Amino acid sequence: MSQLLQATRRTRQAYETHSAVYVKAWNRRRPRIPPHLQAWRQGLPSRGWTLDLGCGLGQDSRYLQRKRYHVVGVDVTWPFLRIARTRSFHLPLIQADMVHLPFAVESFDGVWAAASLIHIPKSHSLRVFRELRAITKPGGLLGATMAHGKGSGFLADQWIRGRFLSRWHKPELTRLLEKAGWEVVSVQVVANQERKGRWLNLLARRPA
Repeated sequence: MSQLLQATRRTRQAYETHSAVYVKAWNRRRPRIPPHLQAWRQGLPSRGWTLDLGCGLGQDSRYLQRKRYHVVGVDVTWPFLRIARTRSFHLPLIQADMVHLPFAVESFDGVWAAASLIHIPKSHSLRVFRELRAITKPGGLLGATMAHGKGSGFLADQWIRGRFLSRWHKPELTRLLEKAGWEVVSVQVVANQERKGRWLNLLARRPA
């Protein structure tokens, strides 16, 4: 079994097994809107098409929908999508993993990936970032949050055990994005904003 397939399967199983823990933490009627999401949104065209990659319970998707964007939410974990559906009957939701996305090239003006691409092994991240570039329109914007630091592997001692996590440093993530054909707008190290710990908030644009 490849590292990517193993990481995808075990991460999905971890979220399904511990879905109640995740729901308790994130199932908020009035979720706080992350500053990075708002910064990413400011670079999008009015009422553009957006992809919420790893949408979870759909809180960011619903925010974008309220701002009159066309939104598609994607997540691999069915229990999360089921709850997201109860919150919005009109939000397009698709069950898929991040490696096999069912979209045509140049479908979206923007891709939002909050703590989802962290589950892709580094050895396969170039491929994934290239595929995200392909489904983004020229001039479109990628916004993502990535775990900061060193070391990758399956988590044994965190709140949802068994997930695969890749941690990145700013220079290596910047080089990878450029190699995948993205124009890096910014990569910032932040601490304890939307999530505990240190994170990289990135913005990258597909060249027009």
